Amino acid sequence: MEFFNLDINLFNFDLPKTLIAQESIFPPDLSKLLIIEGSNLQDSLTRNLSNILDRGDIVVVNNTKVIKSNILGCHNSKNYLFTFLSEQSPNIWKALTKGSKKLIINDKIDFNGGMTGIIINKNDIGEIFIKIEYIKSDFIKYLNIYGQLPLPPYIKNPSNSNINYQTLFAKNYGAVAAPTAGLHFTESLKNNLLSKGVIIEEITLHVGAGTFFPVKVKDINLHQMYDEFIEISQKTADKINETKLSGGRVIAVGTTVLRALESSLDKNSCVISNKGNTDIFIKPGYKIKSIDYLLTNFHLPKSTLFILVCALAGIKNMQNAYKYAIKNNYRFYSLGDACLIKKQET
Repeated sequence: MEFFNLDINLFNFDLPKTLIAQESIFPPDLSKLLIIEGSNLQDSLTRNLSNILDRGDIVVVNNTKVIKSNILGCHNSKNYLFTFLSEQSPNIWKALTKGSKKLIINDKIDFNGGMTGIIINKNDIGEIFIKIEYIKSDFIKYLNIYGQLPLPPYIKNPSNSNINYQTLFAKNYGAVAAPTAGLHFTESLKNNLLSKGVIIEEITLHVGAGTFFPVKVKDINLHQMYDEFIEISQKTADKINETKLSGGRVIAVGTTVLRALESSLDKNSCVISNKGNTDIFIKPGYKIKSIDYLLTNFHLPKSTLFILVCALAGIKNMQNAYKYAIKNNYRFYSLGDACLIKKQET
């Protein structure tokens, strides 16, 4: 279902730059938590999740791990900063770089650490495809030695030692951005949830660089999402479906988990195992079927992520909640505070 008047300005709001978090809170579960249930708002802390959730609820987390995917490459004495996104086939990687229009097929790129690559293809959304010609070791290991973490562009001091950009659950390399809702979890919080009888299950969605890209069209129905890899095991799918049948609540930790689950539903709205790519764009008018609550950070104005939470809880409710958060100095974006949003029938 589509709304025909989904103007991007419906998803705009004024955010003081002072509320953009520049470093992580330690311990992470001391971050503030705004509970949003329709028009009702309640202040809490992330570490209180074990008091908020009940035995038999299920928390679904993303176990993707961020690669140091930013690396310098040189062509004709000009340096380019490449972000490697995903392996398309053996030794062929999809990447992004500023100035990609100046690069053409068959151009050779010399990278730090002795790696070379050849551009073998480009597409009309700015992605380039590079064949790795020479590397001494596994490519992921190479990137983690010579590359840099692709921190969000609004982080002013990326070398700040007080930045935590891997989640407690991170194990499967492939993301170019952290699934930031997971950054709030500590071993203590996880153990408290498990002790209460809350189930924790994992999925994988390798977050792509598109998470940082703005919506550039006035009608958001015209916005094009980028593909991202997802994997959901049969065990996790079964646990989610069993929880729903028994009356437990499904809590997605992050928009990535919600998008993965919504991309993996059968005709009866049951979650199924899945391994592939998704470019799902969740916006008002879309009926969310897989979850009851979403734990997520506070997002950018006019972003696909803010559009998603508006689909979950309603544009008016989310605009009011964000106004409240700004008034009460909640910290925004990747390193900021969290909100727990109840799905509304919108």
